[in-house]
Amino acid sequence: MATPVFLCRDGELAEGESRGFDPWNDGQDTVLLVRHGGKVHGWRDACPHHGGTPMAWRKDAYLNYERDRIVCAAHGAQFDIASGACVLGPCLGQSLQRVELMTTTEQHIYVCPQGQEET
Repeated sequence: MATPVFLCRDGELAEGESRGFDPWNDGQDTVLLVRHGGKVHGWRDACPHHGGTPMAWRKDAYLNYERDRIVCAAHGAQFDIASGACVLGPCLGQSLQRVELMTTTEQHIYVCPQGQEET
């Protein structure tokens, strides 16, 4: 079984904040985290409509102005933070791909490697 990969400490991600990570050293962020409603949500940084294109318009900029939806900068699709479902834009009926997260008793957040391999 592959070892989970450390992303950040829980306290480093504030409410209403998003952040991208490159846990598998692909040369670009492939995982994004968002803290919303006190919970950290993890998603693959790949738009389901736009060929898996990374979604941030600049480093760690994944959210709309209200900070209540994830937005794809390539075409403006908006996704529900908790479910990953597209709620606005050309990919209605599609969803972001969730990654499995693990938080330790020391409040360190890890991504589980199978999150990279899911399709």
